[in-house]
Amino acid sequence: MAAPPLHLIGIYPGSFDPLTNGHLDLIARGSRMVQRLIVAVLKNDSKRALFSVEERMEILAEVVRPYPNVEVGSFDGLLVDYAASRGANLILRGIRAISDYEYELQMALMNRRLKPELETAFLMAGEAYSFISSHLVKEVVSLGGDVSGLVPPTVEQRLKARMKRKE
Repeated sequence: MAAPPLHLIGIYPGSFDPLTNGHLDLIARGSRMVQRLIVAVLKNDSKRALFSVEERMEILAEVVRPYPNVEVGSFDGLLVDYAASRGANLILRGIRAISDYEYELQMALMNRRLKPELETAFLMAGEAYSFISSHLVKEVVSLGGDVSGLVPPTVEQRLKARMKRKE
């Protein structure tokens, strides 16, 4: 039996379009579990993003400033390849509902098949954030609804500015 790694480096991947307080909760909790946490923005050209990868990284860099062991990156292609390039040995994923678990389990098993040395840890969403999704936040904002308390203030400001430009 192998000894546990002395230095846990975690990756928390996602689109973060936009970043929600649920994401931020996972970042805060995950940062306490590892020596270093890389919040990695997925570059996915097949999805129509509200914010560019650069904008999302800028937002993330601003909100993770209080966490000295958290850094921001971006990737395209396979997550396991990016994780290996960054020296990560743990993928951190959030679970809001059982439907999330089914999808995340498939991804975790495929990642394990591709890179057996890379573990996946699931964190349950905090109760206050279990219903929040980026998709739902975008929908509420697009219909003129209030998302304060669902996203960090900087995200709320950017969302409002983006929606005004679309009008």
